[in-house]
Amino acid sequence: MAKNLLDQLKEMTVVVADTGDLEAIGAYTPRDATTNPSLITAAAQMPQYQGIVDDTLKGARETLGAGASAGDVVTLAFDRLAVSFGLKILEIIPGRVSTEVDARLSYDMEGSIAKGREIIEQYESQGISKERILIKLASTWEGIKAAEVLEKEGIHCNLTLLFGLHQAIACAEAGITLISPFVGRILDWYKKDTGKDSYPANEDPGVLSVTAVYNYYKKFGYKTEVMGASFRNLGEITELAGVDLLTISPALLGELQSTEADLPRKLDPEKAAGEQIEKISIDKDTFDKMHAENQMATDKLSEGIEGFTKALVLLEELLADRLAGLEG
Repeated sequence: MAKNLLDQLKEMTVVVADTGDLEAIGAYTPRDATTNPSLITAAAQMPQYQGIVDDTLKGARETLGAGASAGDVVTLAFDRLAVSFGLKILEIIPGRVSTEVDARLSYDMEGSIAKGREIIEQYESQGISKERILIKLASTWEGIKAAEVLEKEGIHCNLTLLFGLHQAIACAEAGITLISPFVGRILDWYKKDTGKDSYPANEDPGVLSVTAVYNYYKKFGYKTEVMGASFRNLGEITELAGVDLLTISPALLGELQSTEADLPRKLDPEKAAGEQIEKISIDKDTFDKMHAENQMATDKLSEGIEGFTKALVLLEELLADRLAGLEG
């Protein structure tokens, strides 16, 4: 009997669900799950998850007391909501969940470190080991340096909004557990920049970028894992078969599950070891120089932080409205 693409992919790559939708996570049996501010904000608006939102708001009110302002209650609930969803996700999956530090701290190293520790404390207070949590931070220089500190404390990190090799090398040299290069957003930039409507999967700029990062890591023996993220089509996923992990939306997980075809392995550590690749050492000056020279990475990092920030502002507004309804 022929296997579907999802089952074949799971034999060579760890499949991760890219969603805050608990029902979707349960449907596709991934090992891990990732969330981000946009996904949490979307899930918080789904009727089936209003109980999680309400319980988080009520818990924040109980913690602060009846005399606390609505603004203070919303702020505390906002800080707790991603963890509330993370706890529910961990009831479904056997592995790890990624929970993101506030995107507004992306250029604040000390603030990011403090928030990462706080997130871990919230999980541990609910009996969850830090081994099951990945603290997610933007791949700014400050975010990478914050993650380096957290990693030395035994707190594992997932560096997101990663678009360039300079970001990936800096993460590897900092001893980061996992990176999430954004395949689809790279494609989006190149389509807009070149005016091309599409690229063949094996020429997709996002696929080529992740392939280069993977080969670099395996060539030089870095332990940091590569998790391709942000996909626009099935071809981007199948071209990266064999990469360490892939985090995939429910819609594309469904396509993989419903498609029967042979899935050859495209990325392999033994093949990467034979590649002719120059080793680069990254300090802040080199990072800044390479980032400035990479217009795509510059644009998409800035745009990604801005987008996540907007999602967080919307989430705060939603929580304020919900609290008013609960207490009004």
